[in-house]
Amino acid sequence: MKRLSFFLGVIVILSGCVSTTTGPPEPQADKEDAAEFNYQLGARYYRNGNYELARDRLLLSIEFDARRPVTWTTLALTYEALENQRLAEDAYDQAVKVNPRSFDALNAYAVYLCRQEKYNPAARYFERAAELPNNDNAEITLTNAGVCMAQKPDLAKAEEFFREALEARNNHPEALLQLTLLKFRVADYMSARAFLQRYLGRSVPSPAVLYLGVQIEDKLGDDKAKTDYEDRLIREFPMSAEARSVLAAD
Repeated sequence: MKRLSFFLGVIVILSGCVSTTTGPPEPQADKEDAAEFNYQLGARYYRNGNYELARDRLLLSIEFDARRPVTWTTLALTYEALENQRLAEDAYDQAVKVNPRSFDALNAYAVYLCRQEKYNPAARYFERAAELPNNDNAEITLTNAGVCMAQKPDLAKAEEFFREALEARNNHPEALLQLTLLKFRVADYMSARAFLQRYLGRSVPSPAVLYLGVQIEDKLGDDKAKTDYEDRLIREFPMSAEARSVLAAD
């Protein structure tokens, strides 16, 4: 912050000098353009893996305009890549502070906290993001929250989030799949079957999903349903590891 304060002080001094000698101070639009220009460069450097250059450009962008949550979030990702978790968390926190109604900033901070195994604070930020009326993808936010809590593990809270995701958007495929996995994990195989069937009614399955069906029906002792999943797996994904595993077991 000292760097930022110093820079702003210089701007004020220079603006005063300009106003008495060469005309009005630099328009605000010019600062916004400079902030955007440096943000775009910083984001490009980040995508290309040039993290030190990304950090420098993003800090410069913030000096021109510190009110943009996307710049703070990208800076946080850059600090993560540079393995500076303290500054990364500070930047995520700042992204939320400059715009508490940015669900992208709230979600990004929540995901970061979950990666740091700070599960309860992460859940609170996920909830804040999901509750914002301008979040048109609350089901994704809530599903992310459920995945986070399953990692804790707090499976009851995870299920609560997944069900809230389905309330936000009926038959949201990822929430259905996560509930399938959760129910399989707790040996509630009938519920796992039901959620998987709902998922398959909405989405094209991967080999891993079909193999999950094989495992569920095996636990339920339904040989015909198990064989149906195995046949579909071999037919649609003959080169997959899951298909090879089924063939090896025969």
